[in-house]
Amino acid sequence: MRAARPGGWRRELVEFALILLVAFALVFGIVRPAVAAPFRIPSVSMVPTLEVGDHLIVNKFVYDFRKPKRGEIVVFDVPWQSDPLIKRVVGLPGDSIELRQGKLFVNGKPQKEPYVVNQPCVPARPKTCSYGPVTVPSGDFFAMGDNRAKSEDSRYIGPVPEKNIEGEAILRFWPLGRVGTP
Repeated sequence: MRAARPGGWRRELVEFALILLVAFALVFGIVRPAVAAPFRIPSVSMVPTLEVGDHLIVNKFVYDFRKPKRGEIVVFDVPWQSDPLIKRVVGLPGDSIELRQGKLFVNGKPQKEPYVVNQPCVPARPKTCSYGPVTVPSGDFFAMGDNRAKSEDSRYIGPVPEKNIEGEAILRFWPLGRVGTP
């Protein structure tokens, strides 16, 4: 049994508060900007994969070690917009991207996209039924929303420069009933 020191509980309380303060500073001053950040889904462009109001954790350092892969959901900056966008990478540098009757073709091959369940081809909406072919420039990626008819993506804003990609969406933490990987 440990002997009680006079004023010992106060010292332990101060030490605990100091540890909490340092941890808070590290997490929100270093870890959050460099490693992970929360992101809230603002629009219907990724429905049904991600719903409006879903909250995600974005891995901000993964692309310091490797390039984005086809199929990953990424958050990226658009210079003329204040808020970042979130879309799925469908084209890598050098890929040929084309839509035919709403179906995505990469390098001439039709893609299996089970996450695109809403009607991707809406004749009254430009670039939903047919688009391209376009070649993704070196150093850029082609990103599209899963809700193709309601997504402002690379079809409209152009390819995404690698330097603009903030990170990969890795975990949905809210709402609790939808916790998991996106």
